[in-house]
Amino acid sequence: MTETENATTSGGVTTHRHGFLGERAELVSALLALAAYLTGLTLQLTGHGGPVPQSLFIAAYAFGGFFTLREALVAVRAGRFQVDFLMLVAAAGAAAIGRWEEGAVLLVLFSLGHALEGYAMGRARRSIEALGELAPRTALVRRGAGAPVEVPVEELVVGDTVVVRPHTRVPADGFVAAGTSSVDQSPITGESVPVGKIPVADRAAALADPGAAGPDSRVYAGTVNGSGALDIAVTRLAGDNTLARVVKLVQDADQRTSPTQRFTERFTKFFVPGVLVLVAVLLAVGALTGEPFADTFYRAMAVLVAASPCALAIATPAAVLSAVGRAARGGVLVKGGAPLEEFGRLRTIAFDKTGTLTEGRPRLTEIEPVHPAGREELLRTAVAAQRLSDHPLAQAVVRDGTGLLEGQQPAPSGAVPSTSEAGNLRAVIGRGIVAELEGEAVHIGSLAYADSLAGPPVPAGLRDRTEELARTGRTTMLVRRGDRWLGTLGLMDAPRPEAAAAVAALRGLGVRRTVMLSGDDQRVADAVGRAVGMDEVRGGLLPEDKVAEVTRLRRRDRTAMIGDGVNDAPAMAGATVGVAMGAAGSAVALETADIALMSDDLRRLPFITGLSRRASRIIRQNLWLSLGIVAVLVPATALGLGIGPAVLVHEGSTLVVVANALRLLRYADRSEGVDVSSKA
Repeated sequence: MTETENATTSGGVTTHRHGFLGERAELVSALLALAAYLTGLTLQLTGHGGPVPQSLFIAAYAFGGFFTLREALVAVRAGRFQVDFLMLVAAAGAAAIGRWEEGAVLLVLFSLGHALEGYAMGRARRSIEALGELAPRTALVRRGAGAPVEVPVEELVVGDTVVVRPHTRVPADGFVAAGTSSVDQSPITGESVPVGKIPVADRAAALADPGAAGPDSRVYAGTVNGSGALDIAVTRLAGDNTLARVVKLVQDADQRTSPTQRFTERFTKFFVPGVLVLVAVLLAVGALTGEPFADTFYRAMAVLVAASPCALAIATPAAVLSAVGRAARGGVLVKGGAPLEEFGRLRTIAFDKTGTLTEGRPRLTEIEPVHPAGREELLRTAVAAQRLSDHPLAQAVVRDGTGLLEGQQPAPSGAVPSTSEAGNLRAVIGRGIVAELEGEAVHIGSLAYADSLAGPPVPAGLRDRTEELARTGRTTMLVRRGDRWLGTLGLMDAPRPEAAAAVAALRGLGVRRTVMLSGDDQRVADAVGRAVGMDEVRGGLLPEDKVAEVTRLRRRDRTAMIGDGVNDAPAMAGATVGVAMGAAGSAVALETADIALMSDDLRRLPFITGLSRRASRIIRQNLWLSLGIVAVLVPATALGLGIGPAVLVHEGSTLVVVANALRLLRYADRSEGVDVSSKA
């Protein structure tokens, strides 16, 4: 029976697919080597000499050195001298001087440790690969008037209608076309509470622009439906959905090596040849002092084993792999060791305001008519004129104003008010709008715009109230119809309910400085900044100003920039680490950010901050342990410590390093303790 093996090296870690035995092949080989060695040693100790113990030690060489030799040959052909090569040289040297049992124990312990290390690392990889198993293999598709048919998810096309039954997994990215339910999105976004889902108002419009579908209608492959049946309109092919992108990016994460990993790679590049030079020096010294060659050679081989930096090579990749896998399960995508380690060292975090610290959905919070009886006319006039505008503030007036006019809660996005039609809209960029309603000109805009208009000035009382609203962080809109001032409207993009607690949690984790960067008026920015506990607030910034602010902050300390991944991309690119909020479903955010929070929940930020800091500590622990073991073992073997004890300590330290890194897979997410009791 033949065996095939595919070996890939990634981030200093070699992984295998060992034919029909799979991951167990190397462990089986190591156990056979151990059995051969122990049998030979028992025969030798009980006085049964001759060729049988010798043959068993040779068998231990064969089983213990098989995979080690294959890896060493691959490395040597690539021009690299790695730890495997040093171990083989030491084992060959022991055999050359007749110490077969010493060489056998070296290869047995090395192969056994390497197999256990591979098993442990496989556990970390399987936690990542498990993400790819979340999406169903098949989907129920309704095409035409017939009953739904089951098809492989690879055959789904954009526009298909997928039937998702209660308590089953969603097979594709899309939006709800029919039905209501709650969906557990924790596998993708890390949200602990199921999210209510409702149908979109216009299926055709949502298919034309899937990004326009609200979060209460969007669904992702791999999430779990609740008790209601849903019809899902597919918006992405199976290979391009959010889950597939996340799995691919997590699997590729170790391509971006951390500073510590780059250090260890440079260190081992020069250290391994240095060890060979040291061995040559020991041999020369032994010859000059007249020591028996066998003793000198044995000591040199022991030093070779002691100096092999196995634990050092695996220390950082093991921690990075474990942390990236844990982060992905918590709804955070980390693009490898570099942003992971850098984020763990951050002391300053800069936040975009709109959509990051705030909900990104302005609300009509104040309606101030000139005369108490004029409230309805003020609302109807503003709604009629603003219906013609696509500005977010105008849409907020239409949405919330319509609901108030109808005596209900704010209407769903896209609702049409029952009011008179306006026309001839003209925008005065940055100041306001003018439209025509029932033969009269309607002006809506800022106080500066109102003061620039001909005709009656703004009444003193209305001016005072408008200025008071502006001081409390509201965006104000004065409304005039014909020559009559009707009143002023106040709007505000409310802070996210969890924002203040998340910022406080970051401070408790060691973030010294939080800064908010906003394009809004300074007074509006200050109001939000005070509400969420920012240390500094910078308002009135253009995109290039945000870049300059991030550059200024970065000169003083490592700085992260948190934004939406698109509008804030230049500032994020200039930061030490760029973090995108609400990246689920956004291909741009997933591709451009160093770290992507899959949901809009700011509680993910303390989670990844704590995890990154824990990972940085474990990387440092592993680094010092690895270097310390080498520093102790090298002089100890030079002074006479044998190969057996040396390889036992050597492999033991490697397993300790891997086990320490695997603790990151069990990192507790304490962000759920952030109080969001005020959340509606």
